[in-house]
Order: sequence, then structure tokens, then C-alpha cells
Amino acid sequence: MNQMKSAGVLAPYAGMRPPAPGWYAAAVARVPERSQFECDGVPIELLTWGERGKPGLLFLHGDSAHADWWSYIAPFFADDWRCAAISWSGMGSSGRRASYNFSDWAGEAIAAIDAADLDNGVGAMIVAHSLGGYPALIASAREPRIRGIVSLDSAIIPQDLMADVPRPQPRPHKLYASEAEALGRFRFMPPTIGDAHYAVDHIARLGMEAVEGGWKWRFDPEIWRNIENRSATTMADLPREARCPLALIVGERSELIGDEIATYMRGIDPAGTPFIGIPEAGHHIMADQPLALVAALRSCFAYWPEIIR
Repeated sequence: MNQMKSAGVLAPYAGMRPPAPGWYAAAVARVPERSQFECDGVPIELLTWGERGKPGLLFLHGDSAHADWWSYIAPFFADDWRCAAISWSGMGSSGRRASYNFSDWAGEAIAAIDAADLDNGVGAMIVAHSLGGYPALIASAREPRIRGIVSLDSAIIPQDLMADVPRPQPRPHKLYASEAEALGRFRFMPPTIGDAHYAVDHIARLGMEAVEGGWKWRFDPEIWRNIENRSATTMADLPREARCPLALIVGERSELIGDEIATYMRGIDPAGTPFIGIPEAGHHIMADQPLALVAALRSCFAYWPEIIR
């Protein structure tokens, strides 16, 4: 999730790209194939890497984000996997809906398996960040081709703490006079804790678009006006209803998954679910510790159990 209020970590760069390491340049040089498919008549943005026929790996982003959150992570897996990332309806370059719910987003994830040719006969893996973990779990209860889900800092909150959770409020997009001004205002919510400003710039720069009169962010500001209720009762059932193995990767400094919520989630996840912490990472793990995330995902996949039916 991101918000654009006061100056962010990119402001000192005045619209210029921050210095970036060689591995990042090599990753983004592996340019994805960009296309779209339709789900319920809504165009869905699709990025793909890797050869068809290899095992499928689908990356799902969080709230108010877009598929390019993964375009410096997915290339690390493209030699061994057929990789894809989508933008949920209402976000990125995907189409808008009159209203939004997790069930429709789950349908988009399932449709992406076919649109991206992710099923090579053994099913597809899903990596889902934050809000993306909810539709991923819903999809796994419907779709037997989902081989497993690795959720990234996707919190399921106990009922007695739900009242303390802030709910995003719909508000019109602010129009920025220039790309540099928009970049300077960008910041994550919760804030990033790392110094990988090149990753923040990547996410922000690809999350805006030029429109008449200036620049704005590429998501529907009305997403949260009529979205289905995220009651803890409903969310707590999702891990139990999943028809595939699960794993959870969290930022050890996550503002969303502290000790109390982590203990609760261990209690509702299926027995034996791995719970992996990334040191010096907050909620936005791919921006705080991108290479540690790659290593953790590789470890998960190397020891993933056989598909369960």
C-alpha cells in the first residue's frame, strides 16, 4: 500500500533515478512481455517472463499497487519457472469495476493461470503480498491447479483487534504538475525502513501515468468505498479452507504482523506451515530486503511438498 502526502524518501533525488546495484539493472533488463486478458469483461494487465512449459509461478501484489512491484523480483526465477504478475482490477493498467471484492480478484488470479500458460501439468505456485494473500487463499479453495501459496506479510487479524485497524478512505487523486513532484511525494504506508531507494523509485515511477494537466497514480481511488467487509471471522477461515500447502514470509520489523498477530496466525494456519522472518524488513519486504526475499522464496520452493489434493 502507498500514500502520497508529505515528502518521501525520493524527494532529494528531484526526479532522478537513485543509484542502483548491478543485480537490479540485470533484473530489470529482463523485460517482461506485456499483454492483457479479460476477466468478467474487465481487462487485466499481465506481465510474463520465462518459457512456456516450465512450472508456473504467479506473483500477486497488495493494495493500491501494480504488477511492476515484481518486475525486479520475478526475473530471478525466470530461468526455472514460467513467471507472471498481474495488476488487480482497479489497479495498475487493469480496468476498473463499479465495485470490488476479494472473490472477483480471486477469479482474476485463476484466470491468469490460463492466460499466462502457467499450468504445465503440475499446477502453479502463487506468491502474494499483503492484500493479495486474501484472494490467493480464496482462489486456492476453488482451483485445484494451485499447487501452493507463499504469503508475504499478509496479516489475518483477531476479532478483538479489528477495531484498531485503520480502513483506507476513498479520496480523489491529487494531480501533480510533474513526474518529479509525484515521485517526491510518494511514500509507502507503513513507511519503508530500508535504504533501497532504487526499489522505491521503481515501484513509484511505474505506478503513475501522465494525464491531461499533470501526473496521477494508477489505481482507482474508489476501491475501498464498497469493498466487501474484511471481518476477522471470514478471513480466519481462509487458511483452513485452502486446498494446497501454505508458507508465510514476514518482515521481522513489520508494522502489521507483530508478536500477538503472529501467534494468532500460527494457530489458524494448517499444522506445519512454515513461518519465515526476514531480518531488517518491514511490511514491504520486496522494497526493504529484495535479495533476502529472493533467497527465502528459493528456499521455500526447493523444499515445497508434493501437491496435495
